[in-house]
Amino acid sequence: MARKSLKILIICTGNACRSQMAQAFLRSFDRNLDVHSAGTYPARFVSRNAVKVMNEAGIDISDQRPAPLDDFLQEEWDWVITVCDDAHETCPVFTGKVRNRLHLGFEDPTFASGTEDHILNEFRRVRDLIKSGFIDLYKNKLKPELYG
Repeated sequence: MARKSLKILIICTGNACRSQMAQAFLRSFDRNLDVHSAGTYPARFVSRNAVKVMNEAGIDISDQRPAPLDDFLQEEWDWVITVCDDAHETCPVFTGKVRNRLHLGFEDPTFASGTEDHILNEFRRVRDLIKSGFIDLYKNKLKPELYG
């Protein structure tokens, strides 16, 4: 029998870009995914460049807000997914109750420098990698878990 939903938490450091994009993509794939995101050191706002490139992909994240990981520690999760890039930062460790843990690392485009076009292209590149990685996760693990 299919589950009614899966509860998923996506975490990174600032919760301003990568985790916000991943959250939005998963929500767009299936309404039976209860998806949240958080950061160990949450930023004050979602990156304006992340909002811009997600709008280009047809998804509005302008109302999303960074949240502290501590807000989610007491909850139980079907999946906790870290999206930080090991080369540049330490992934946060989630100590709450979790059935499945997964790491899908992506570079943080907020560290890109150069022209505005170059920086936006880095955001687009990372956005597309996140979409591809989370489509694979959805098709190969989440969807079969939801629908058998």
